[in-house]
Amino acid sequence: MPSLPLPAPLVLASSSPYRQELLARLGLPFETASPDIDESPRHGEAPQDLARRLAEEKARALATRFPAHWIIGSDQVAALPDGTRLNKPGSHQRALQQLQLSSGKTVTFHTGLALYDSRNDTCACVCEPFRAHFRELTETEIRHYLLTEQPYDCAGSFKMEGLGIALFNRLEGRDPNSLVGLPLIALNDLFRQWGFNPLTDR
Repeated sequence: MPSLPLPAPLVLASSSPYRQELLARLGLPFETASPDIDESPRHGEAPQDLARRLAEEKARALATRFPAHWIIGSDQVAALPDGTRLNKPGSHQRALQQLQLSSGKTVTFHTGLALYDSRNDTCACVCEPFRAHFRELTETEIRHYLLTEQPYDCAGSFKMEGLGIALFNRLEGRDPNSLVGLPLIALNDLFRQWGFNPLTDR
């Protein structure tokens, strides 16, 4: 890939193949590295605040390793209307329970995004909400979906970009990429705020 006139080399603070695939769509050269942080929520911390804080902490965690870079951090917190959080299930049984809880409800995905300049310790953070309105799902539908797609490494127990689209009545938000894990519209907003336009600075 040809080198682009980025103000600083770009790093994605994530080992997620989904986030890597999304960032690659912009056609920008970037490295990836996995940050090591404690992702435990603080007492009383709202989902959107948790997502934003973890995104920033992930980006900052790589500052020593990448001291002259723009580092992108992202984190997602999914929550039911009552505040119950939905994590990556990791197993069939946990995914089944999550989809049963989500059936007929609206799950809000809060995707935190941070752009950190390790040269001058500057960070811009946003949180992009996206709402998934689930249909009333039968247990047969849920079991069939999970056996077909096995989305056990996905927050909320589904892959919107695959068969998971059949689980919903409606999706609501300005950027469907945020549901996958990296809000590209918001990222491009931050790039432009920092003087780099991916459309023209080539």
